[in-house]
Amino acid sequence: MSEFTNVSEIFGSNVFNDAVMQERLPKKVYRELKKTIEEGKELDLATADVIAHEMKEWAIEKGATHYTHWFQPLTGVTAEKHDSFISAPNAEGKVLMSFSGKELIKGEPDASSFPSGGLRATFEARGYTAWDCTSPAFVRQDAAGGTLCIPTAFCSYTGEALDQKTPLLRSMEAINSQALRLLRLFGNTTSKKVTPCVGPEQEYFLIDKEKYLQRKDLIYTGRTLFGAMPPKGQELDDHYFGNIRQRIAAFMKEVNEELWKLGVTAKTQHNEVAPAQHELAPIYAESNVAVDHNQIIMKTLKMVACRHGLQCLLHEKPFAGVNGSGKHNNWSITTDDGINLLDPGTTPHENIQFLMVLSCILKAVDTHADLLRESAADVGNDHRLGANEAPPAIISIFLGEQLEDVVEQLISTGAATHSLTGGKLVTGVKTLPDLTKDATDRNRTSPFAFTGNKFEFRMVGSKDSIASPNTVLNTIVAETFAEACDVLEKADDFEMAVHDLIKKYLTKHQRIIFNGNGYSQEWVEEAERRGLPNIKSMVDTIPTLTTDKAVALFERFHVFTKAELESRAEIKYETYAKAINIEAKTMIDIASKQIIPAVIKYTKSLADTVNSVLAAGAEASVQIELLNEVSTLLSDTKAALTKLIDLDAKSTEIPEGAKLAHYFHDEIIPTMDELRAPIDRLEMIVDKEMWPMPSYGDLMFEV
Repeated sequence: MSEFTNVSEIFGSNVFNDAVMQERLPKKVYRELKKTIEEGKELDLATADVIAHEMKEWAIEKGATHYTHWFQPLTGVTAEKHDSFISAPNAEGKVLMSFSGKELIKGEPDASSFPSGGLRATFEARGYTAWDCTSPAFVRQDAAGGTLCIPTAFCSYTGEALDQKTPLLRSMEAINSQALRLLRLFGNTTSKKVTPCVGPEQEYFLIDKEKYLQRKDLIYTGRTLFGAMPPKGQELDDHYFGNIRQRIAAFMKEVNEELWKLGVTAKTQHNEVAPAQHELAPIYAESNVAVDHNQIIMKTLKMVACRHGLQCLLHEKPFAGVNGSGKHNNWSITTDDGINLLDPGTTPHENIQFLMVLSCILKAVDTHADLLRESAADVGNDHRLGANEAPPAIISIFLGEQLEDVVEQLISTGAATHSLTGGKLVTGVKTLPDLTKDATDRNRTSPFAFTGNKFEFRMVGSKDSIASPNTVLNTIVAETFAEACDVLEKADDFEMAVHDLIKKYLTKHQRIIFNGNGYSQEWVEEAERRGLPNIKSMVDTIPTLTTDKAVALFERFHVFTKAELESRAEIKYETYAKAINIEAKTMIDIASKQIIPAVIKYTKSLADTVNSVLAAGAEASVQIELLNEVSTLLSDTKAALTKLIDLDAKSTEIPEGAKLAHYFHDEIIPTMDELRAPIDRLEMIVDKEMWPMPSYGDLMFEV
């Protein structure tokens, strides 16, 4: 890499973006494609052929030899099948490079091995990928060379969604149509499209690759299943926003360059709270593009880490005892002509359209708090949510002092007459300017916080796709917009009806507003009094997908069918059971083959020392006490290991689905904790040279 990077020159250089399309496509073809992107008009095959040819020529110039339909099945990661551009040799034995419109628009990967939750039998192999032309194609350059990646949706032979993108696109259509209905009622006749936009902040850990390869738990599960805390963790907060070490800075520089080439607007980077933890945040993009970009970010972090002898950990809780990683999902709604529906303006009490939108969102989040919680549920997130490092498992909304005051005025009197202002922050130093204060502080303990002109959903796990939470957000808000429009469109006096509806929604759903400390036990008790759900584990969130309320919501807006929801519930139960089963088997493997042999070796060394001391006629009480302690812990380890082996074996007798997932949650996880406890104590006693794996200190501080 060169020392100097001209961002403007490299940005988007590997993306088949609008500028490239304008340059390379015939004007008529370009116009047809833009209509498809903006209005959903179907492309004819002749037009698609022209686009495919130009896309192929451009990709070959970028070094691409293959293309792939890049999709997001229900595995949590992306999937791709590569095909080269070469066609059958001609009579002279030379191959031609070809790529047709049919190949661009539709692919046909084997769908039998992807999770379908019963939507397909395993012997039914056909599945389809369909080009999402609203998210630009790009050339990814890696060890495989150049590959043209075409973002696509993925569905079954009978049309059911087998991916994350299809429901997201459906939800975007839902919120667009309902938001436009609302805007028209407020006299807006110019906006043609309303789009949810997202800016996800990505947290991650970096550790040394060689040390990573010595930890089977990290390799198999993404997190450490054993590990004692080092003398220093995150107590001093000195890593947070601290000086970025040179090895990490070189990594970040290359990550940025790779992302900029792919059109990802990587903007912010810094050290996070925990040692070896960092964050990267892009600028906002349309929801489906943001989802694609976040997948690109996660892939790039891992790819570039390998080049620097590092390993990127995206698990929500790779190290017990220090903060885990999340993904703050900053969500807003904007029109094609630049209006942010979540911008309160300088006098929000006078901004009736904003107050209507705000009250609808409060209603949506309160009504469907269970679905929103489920959208952030993940096996790894169970270790993080509610642990005083991330939002609690209880959904609430933080509005801040200014909006809370406006809401209270509307509820109590039916009218808001003023808005609190921020005023000045006096620094007390003559050489420093006094600063204009925001009218509202921020609240890091809130799961759903209003932050000026957007909502920040802070519960999403670091390795998860952001498609699910945004699909839910778009759909639940579309529902409340639709219900509001149903009322307002029939009103004789629109202004009076709007004021009445705002007050009604705010009054009925004010219980969801909480501006205090979400980490406190008092809030847990208060939330229970308010009737807010507190769903603590992933297993307990899954039934929310198939309630009558959820089915009615998603079917009304054609986001999910009942069968698709039931399939996702089945997949989530299966995913949970499999993930915990892998963790349990990994613990058994490490304890049996690495830790117990190491402790026995250390015990023998201790016993030899005791015998030597006693043979010399000296006092050996300290050594004997240590030997007894190690022997007791070793006995506890063996007992817990035997119990875990037995319980894991019994899991094969339990039917798959909810029962098996609950078995792993209720029986296996507590037993895993029982096995870990004595082993972590042994790590603090056994000679470091004999301990079979790098410690937390080695992993987090020696990067």
